[in-house]
Amino acid sequence: MTVGQSVNRKEGRDKVTGAAKYVDDYHFQDIWYGKTVRSTVAHAQITGIEFLAGFDWSTVVLADYRDITSRNIVALIYDDQPLLAESLVRHVYEPILLIAAPTKELAELAAKHVHITYKKLPAVLTIEDSLSAEQKIFGDDNVFKSYTVTRGNVEDAFQSAEVVVEETYHVGHQEQLYIETNGIIATAKSDGTILIQGSMQCPYYVHRAIKELFGLPDEKVVVVQNVTGGGFGGKEEFPSVVAGHAALLAKKCGHPVKIVYERGEDFVASTKRHPAVIRHRTGLTRDGRLIAAEIDLTFDGGAYCTLSPVVLSRGVIHALGPYKCPNIRVTGKVVATNTPPNGAFRGFGVPQACFASEMHMENISRKLDISPVELRRKNMLHQGDYTLTGQQLTYSVGTQQVLDAVLERSDYLARRSHKQPELSNKRYGIGLSFYYHGGGFTGSGEEKIKGQAAVELTAEGTVRILTASTEIGQGTRTIFSQIVAQELGLRPEDVEFEENDTSKVPDSGPTVASRTCMVVGRVVQMAAASLKEEMAKRIASLAQCQASEIQFEGRHLLWQKDGEIISVSFAEAAERCMSRTGFLKTTAQYSSPPGIKWDDVTYSGDAYPVYAYAADVVEVEVDMDTFEVKILKVTTATDVGKAINPTLAEGQIEGGTVQALGYGLFEEVAWKDGKILNNRLTNYIIPTSLDIPDMETVLIENPYPYGPYGAKGIGELPMDGGAPALVAAIADAVGAVVTEIPATPERIMEAMEKLAVEA
Repeated sequence: MTVGQSVNRKEGRDKVTGAAKYVDDYHFQDIWYGKTVRSTVAHAQITGIEFLAGFDWSTVVLADYRDITSRNIVALIYDDQPLLAESLVRHVYEPILLIAAPTKELAELAAKHVHITYKKLPAVLTIEDSLSAEQKIFGDDNVFKSYTVTRGNVEDAFQSAEVVVEETYHVGHQEQLYIETNGIIATAKSDGTILIQGSMQCPYYVHRAIKELFGLPDEKVVVVQNVTGGGFGGKEEFPSVVAGHAALLAKKCGHPVKIVYERGEDFVASTKRHPAVIRHRTGLTRDGRLIAAEIDLTFDGGAYCTLSPVVLSRGVIHALGPYKCPNIRVTGKVVATNTPPNGAFRGFGVPQACFASEMHMENISRKLDISPVELRRKNMLHQGDYTLTGQQLTYSVGTQQVLDAVLERSDYLARRSHKQPELSNKRYGIGLSFYYHGGGFTGSGEEKIKGQAAVELTAEGTVRILTASTEIGQGTRTIFSQIVAQELGLRPEDVEFEENDTSKVPDSGPTVASRTCMVVGRVVQMAAASLKEEMAKRIASLAQCQASEIQFEGRHLLWQKDGEIISVSFAEAAERCMSRTGFLKTTAQYSSPPGIKWDDVTYSGDAYPVYAYAADVVEVEVDMDTFEVKILKVTTATDVGKAINPTLAEGQIEGGTVQALGYGLFEEVAWKDGKILNNRLTNYIIPTSLDIPDMETVLIENPYPYGPYGAKGIGELPMDGGAPALVAAIADAVGAVVTEIPATPERIMEAMEKLAVEA
C-alpha cells in the first residue's frame, strides 16, 4: 500500500545534495548570453534607436522585431502581445531590442550603449483611470473580457430584503517570487530544429509559442523542462516570452543562447497577480439568510491580455464563496492599463474574490450582530445544493466537516468569547475564513484539452511514466509514482520518469488549475491500469490461465495452477512480456465524469467536476501604538478527497497559507509612473521563517469518485483563505474591518478612524 503513505520525495535527494541541475547550471563551450533592452516609459511611440559610439558593436549580435520570421506575437489567448515592440510601447519594461554576446558582462555593457527616444502618450495606470479614460489601450472600452452570471430575480429579492449590506474591497498586485528566476537556453540546430530548455511549468505552451513565432511544424520545436525552482503560476505563460527571445538570438548569432534574469529584472518584467476592485451588495433576512446578492469584480489585466480572461472567469464563478443564495447577479470585467501584463498566480482570481466575499461576511455579521460561525452555518452549501452557476453538488461536499474540524482544533468559540486579558498596548484577535476552489479547468476546458499520459515497461523490469505535467516543487513525481506503484503492486522507487521533453512525452495539459493530481493523476492511474491488464493477458497466455486470475502484489505476479500458488517477480514478468511481444506502452486520455454539462454562452452549469473545501482560523496580536500585527497561530482544515502523500499535502497547505498571509499582511508592489519601485527582497516584504506562526493542519478525506483513489486538487485552495482569516482576526482585535490588503499599519489606522467617524 503506497497511496496514503508519506514516502520520500522522488527528487528530494538531488535537490538537498546539490546534484539537481537548474538551467543556469548548464554550460556549453560555445554558449552566448542574451540581454533584453526594455522600455523606460509607460506609453509612447518609439521615435529612434541609437547605438552609441564608444562600444565595439561588431562583438555582439542585435535582434529586433524584423528578425522574426513568422508572427511577432506571444501566442496565448489573444494575439495582442508582441514578442518585441515595433513602433509602440504600452508599458514600462516592454521588450524592444535583444543583444547576444559571448559573455554576460559584454551583453550588459552593450545594453548601456543603446539609447531609445520616445514620443510620450497619455498613460492609463489604474483600474479607475482605465474605465474613465478617453485614451483607449484595448478595443473601444479598454475591456479585455467580461462575464455575467445571473440566477433568480435579483431586483424583486432586494425589494423583499430586510437588511442590505454594501461594501467595496480592494486587492493589489502580488509577486510570485519563486526562488529560481526565469531562465531559458535556446539552440538553433543545423536541420532547422529549435531546442528550448529551461525553467517552466508548461512545456507545450512554450512549444506552441515558438512554432507561431517562426512558422515551424511540431517536430521542429523541442521543449525540455529542466529542474525548476518554483513557479506558482509565474512560469505558466511568461517562459514563452523568454524562450522566444533566446530562440531569436540563437537563430541570428549561430550559438546556443542563455537568458537568465537577475532578480530585479525578473520582478519588474514578469507577470503578477491581478489587482482588483470588488463591490458586494447583499440582501438578507434579519436572522442572516442570504436572499439576494449583486457582486461586481473589476480586474487589472495590464497592457496585454495574457491569461486574464481565465483568471477573471474563476474569480466570477467563486465570487459568492461556498454559500447558497437563490437570487444573484455577478458581473466581471478585466481592463487594460499601461502597466506590465498580469497573469497566472496560484489561485487564479479566487484569492481576490475570496478576500472580498469573506470580508463581506465579516461585515454582515457585524451589521446583524450575528456570530461569524452562525452566519456561515446558515448559508453554507451542502450536498444537493446549487452554486451560483446552477451546479448541483452531488458528491464530496466537505463544508460541514472542515468548518467543524477547524473550530474544534482551534478552540475558536471559546477563544473568541473569552479573550485573554489585554496586556499593555497589545490586543488579541481571532478570525475565521471558509472557502472552496474548483479543481481542473473551468467548464469544458478539460474536454477541449483531453490531457494524455502513458506508462511503459522498461528493459530493466521497471515502469516509466510519460507525462508533460511538470515537477516544480509540489511533488508531482512522487505522487504519480505512488499512484502507479499502487496500481501495479510495486514500490514508488520501482517507477521512473521519462524526461519532460515535448518530443518524447504526450501533452498532458498545463501544470496549473489544481489539476495535476486530480486530473492528470487519474489519467496516469488509467494508463497504469491498462498496462496491468495487458501484462495480465500476456502472462496468462504463457501460464495457460485466465487474465483475471493474475494478481499484482508485493512486486510479484501471482496465480494458481493445480492448487499451487505460482509467483513471478514483476521484473521477470516484464521480461517475459517484452521478449514475447516486444515493446509495451499504454496511453490514457482524460474524459469528464458523467453528467457534466456547461454552457459557455450563459456561463452556467457544472463549472468544475468537484470542489475542494477548507476553513482557516488565524490568531493575531496587534500593537495598538504602532498597529504592527503579529500572527500567533494558524489552524486549517482541508477536504483533500484523499491524501496520496499526507506530508506533501500538508506541505502544500502550509506553503500556500503562508503565501496567503503574505498577501494579506506584507506584500505590496509600489508604483510610480508605471514603474515598480521595490523590485528586491530588501524592499518587497514577504513572510520569512521568523514570521511563520505555529501552524496546525487538519486533513479531511472525503473521496471524489473520479479522482485517483479519491484525491481532489488542492494546489491553489490554501492560497484563498489565509488573507481574509487574517484580516478578520485584525478586525476582531481592533474593532474595525480593513477593506484593502495588504493590511498595513496605515490601513488599519484608517479603518479605525473611519469607524470612529461613522459612530
